Amino acid sequence: MTMSWDRLLCDDRLQGGAGSRDGRSEYQRDYDRLVFSDAFRVLQRKTQVHPMPASDTVHNRLTHTLEVSCIGRSLGEAAGQALKARGELPERIQPSDLGAIVQAACLAHDVGNPPFGHAGEFAIREWYRKAPERYFRGVTAPERADLQTFDGNAQGFRIITQLGYNPGQGGMRLTYATLSTFLKYPWCSADIPPGRAGKFSVFRSEAAIFREVCRRTGLVEVSSGVWCRHPLAYLLEAADDICYALIDVEDGIELGILSVRDFEDLILPILPPGHVERYRELGAIADRQRIWKLRGMAMEILVEGTIRSFLAAYPDIIAGVPVPPITDTGDPAVARCLHVAKKELGQQRIFKYARKTEIEIGAYAAVDVLLTACCDAALAIHEDTANRDDDEQLPFKARRINDLLETSRLSKADGLYGSYLKINDFLASLSDERASYLAKQLSGHVH
Repeated sequence: MTMSWDRLLCDDRLQGGAGSRDGRSEYQRDYDRLVFSDAFRVLQRKTQVHPMPASDTVHNRLTHTLEVSCIGRSLGEAAGQALKARGELPERIQPSDLGAIVQAACLAHDVGNPPFGHAGEFAIREWYRKAPERYFRGVTAPERADLQTFDGNAQGFRIITQLGYNPGQGGMRLTYATLSTFLKYPWCSADIPPGRAGKFSVFRSEAAIFREVCRRTGLVEVSSGVWCRHPLAYLLEAADDICYALIDVEDGIELGILSVRDFEDLILPILPPGHVERYRELGAIADRQRIWKLRGMAMEILVEGTIRSFLAAYPDIIAGVPVPPITDTGDPAVARCLHVAKKELGQQRIFKYARKTEIEIGAYAAVDVLLTACCDAALAIHEDTANRDDDEQLPFKARRINDLLETSRLSKADGLYGSYLKINDFLASLSDERASYLAKQLSGHVH
């Protein structure tokens, strides 16, 4: 079954909403809504790879996201131009529309990440895995899987569809095309297909919205509960991979973990002879300028190679046949470059950096303190047999924790699963510094 671009590019909005009257396309409006959201703004104080770096030029989650959105726009527009030339796109659609959709989805791709980067994700999962059984009375197995395999992708989908500007009424009310492109892993935690390493994009709480997005954009259900990716989701993934790999290395140089020579050894093999010659002719320039030149050349080659890979895989992609990440299946030199950046330099050297390890250990402790306090409050509310409408008779700490949660305030009607989702909403909304501060307060280090 071949998917239709008419449906894939659906610009209707979740829960409706008025169309643009100011010359912006609906997809551009998606981008603007995300830029002005609290979930996007707090990314400036969240870890990308290196928690609380001493250098001002090391990436945080916000700068990473902006760079991914730029690469995503380039990939989307280039793919749009090629598909338009083939007559694949509807008459009403321009290549820039595909660029705007991928750009908006890229802008949203990390809004669900908790403080402390991936260390925060691991800490949340581990807390729920180790929590005693009393925390899970009445929680179903699929609901428990959501908590014990917590993923920033699924939390992001929850934020943009449920929270945002209109809690419970479509969230940010983005277009179906952007929401569908956002879904890198279009299945719930209990339906993860083999080989996907525990990744998923949807909690059970958003399962109905997820199915609506898949239906409205015409995605193919390849097996029970598992849907194919939107074609543009492959470009979002590629943009993230390109930035993640190259920028990690660049940050590694800034922090003294790697050298400029490491970067040269990574990039020069993928450049055409003319590019290498121009680079060699630069002469004596500052290391930072040398890195900028190499990065620009690399981005150009990686974007071009990604588009070639996308078009080569396009017959399978548009038919809903799952294909590997397109950065892994094209030019072998490009695939090798990203592999070395992510695995050999990233995992073996950057991720083992001593200061990063020390702070991540502290991150585990902070998340443990926050979740213990909040989930204990949830238990106290849930076990309140008086069934009061207010919590004035609850233990003092439980009441004050509930006050702290503000817009994520708990009630007995939420049930334990709903309460834990709200707690995770609160936790995901915190910056690294705010999470650290609250954990210290809750541990008795009052100042």
